[in-house]
Amino acid sequence: MSANSKLFNGTGVALITPFRKQQETVDFTKLENLIDHIIQQGVDYIVALGTTSEAATMSESERSAVQEFIVETVAGRVPIMLGLGGNNTQSIVDAIHRTNFEGISGILSVTPYYNKPNQRGLLQHFRSVADNSPVPVVIYNVPGRTGVNLAAETTLTLANECRNIIGIKEASGNMTQVMEILRNRPEGFKVMSGDDALTFPMLTLGANGVISVIANALPADMSNMVRLAMKGDIKKALPLHNAMLPLMHAIFDEGNPTGIKALLEIEGSISNTLRLPLIKSSKTLYNKLATLYNEYRK
Repeated sequence: MSANSKLFNGTGVALITPFRKQQETVDFTKLENLIDHIIQQGVDYIVALGTTSEAATMSESERSAVQEFIVETVAGRVPIMLGLGGNNTQSIVDAIHRTNFEGISGILSVTPYYNKPNQRGLLQHFRSVADNSPVPVVIYNVPGRTGVNLAAETTLTLANECRNIIGIKEASGNMTQVMEILRNRPEGFKVMSGDDALTFPMLTLGANGVISVIANALPADMSNMVRLAMKGDIKKALPLHNAMLPLMHAIFDEGNPTGIKALLEIEGSISNTLRLPLIKSSKTLYNKLATLYNEYRK
């Protein structure tokens, strides 16, 4: 059995970064509390410094400090996937060579944004990332953010040609594309949902789990739903999916992590503070989330 066969199955949490209300500096105490809580509630792994973390607005020294803190806090209890991507291939390769991978089980690398490369360019880009990474690579396809879609054919080429590329976080929202990847993927290649609301249907088609935003706030419920669906217990998994669905949709009404940070403040976990160009949720969304959360917890 491959060493990666059980790596990154189930529920991964796209971890937010709590900021202090006044200085907008990282609130490491709240970050520690959040990590401990989601691990205790049964999540399978953590995704550090992904889009949801607001890593794009952190300095390199901040990102290094947050990575080190997450590794120390997790202390081997669950695997850690590190967000490491961009739109300059050589810069990513250089960053990989500078990165301390102690405590890191894999990287999540997003399709290059803004440049809008074609499929041949995407192939060469991810080949370079895979060739230089000392840990397994998971591709992140999210055309709504990057402006480019990694076609199913390209994903499957990478899956077959690059042993170090072990999976994809699929957030295209295109279920036809998802089904093509699932139907034709090589053995052991993982497909993770990148959209909380599509996780349940993707799991019924054979996906390996989710990298979830809502699991920051509902770690136990999301993890239970995923485990049940992966075991084929649809009768128990579907009610959990349906119950969480309104919150899954609402947290994205004004973008991510705007909604999830508002929800976490409603739970009492963090201060609802973001860094520009992101801003905190409107009162309308905040009240909507509070109402939905109270109804969910009844």
